[in-house]
Amino acid sequence: MATFDWIDSDADLVPLIEKLAATPAWALDTEFHREKTYTPRLALVQVASPHGISLIDPFRVDITRIRAAFDDAVVILHAADQDLEILDIHVGSRPARIFDTQVAAGFLGMESPSLANLVGRFLGLQLPKGDRLTDWTARPLTGDQLIYAASDVEHLVPLHEVLTERLQAEKRLQWAFDECDHLLGRERPVRVPEETWWRLKGSRSLRGRAQSIAQAVCAWREREAESLDLQPRMVLSDLAILAIAQNPPSDRAGLLALRGVDGRHLRKGADRRILAAIEQGKALPADALRQPPSGEPEGRLKPVIATVMGWISQRAVDLDLNPSLLATRTDVRDLLQYGNGRLTDGWREEVVGRPILRFAAGDAHLAVERDRVRLV
Repeated sequence: MATFDWIDSDADLVPLIEKLAATPAWALDTEFHREKTYTPRLALVQVASPHGISLIDPFRVDITRIRAAFDDAVVILHAADQDLEILDIHVGSRPARIFDTQVAAGFLGMESPSLANLVGRFLGLQLPKGDRLTDWTARPLTGDQLIYAASDVEHLVPLHEVLTERLQAEKRLQWAFDECDHLLGRERPVRVPEETWWRLKGSRSLRGRAQSIAQAVCAWREREAESLDLQPRMVLSDLAILAIAQNPPSDRAGLLALRGVDGRHLRKGADRRILAAIEQGKALPADALRQPPSGEPEGRLKPVIATVMGWISQRAVDLDLNPSLLATRTDVRDLLQYGNGRLTDGWREEVVGRPILRFAAGDAHLAVERDRVRLV
């Protein structure tokens, strides 16, 4: 069982950060909840280094101080995407360099492995099982919760060492570094209130004015949810917005008569604000309606992309790589349609980008040899 320090004061946090700042590589994980709030609520930060494991209570410390340890070290994470989002929101900064163990394992043929799988395969250890529904905001945390939280970072430093050795042996360490840099540099999507109606369940059934009303009411809901720090569905359900868009009422009684709408949605003047949004939607000029992108490539490219994706699958098998790391359908579309994207730079350009362009130009063809496909 891992031993750890519980950090719940800035006086204890500062010397920890000084140690981390002087450490070449250290590990980080976060626990958070986002089910009820608009902004994910950070509940715990776990760090591990050769100095030991520390569990940091963000309710009691100024967690932004951890930025001082981000500049020079490699920060080791597992499935880093959501942790980076949390750091953006609550710390206001990201590490200068990261090593994502899940991404790294993809270059050794593993497809999105869990931390438990990696620790078992490469370190021969078993992680304690945790409760996915645990309340990390509760205080005090139970002994089992603390042990589970500590185990999430306990093995990341030695795992980083093992994965680095394996990747060096396969001559793919730089590939992993490049992919981690790409992940680190990826900007967090910005939620545009006027575009949130695209995600309504059933939005494809809306036509004409109903789309404009849905856009206006969803934009109101998004801003209201942000101001109240609530999930948008807790302000007004998708069902209610679809009903409003299809049969727009003109008063409170009309709102209450619709499916999905009840009195709790209309408190503190919300009924008046919803009705105002409905009127805005009715008056919305046609050129102000934001339609969702089709997401489809040009028709002439569809068969080419489908064919190339078959070859990508074979190439991934040959290289013992996670196929999604090699190239996605979007990557292939971006290359063929726009001449940009991930396949125009670095190792991907050499391994798949250039061969795809040769195929598209008619300078290469696909050949089936027994049970495999080759580009020749």
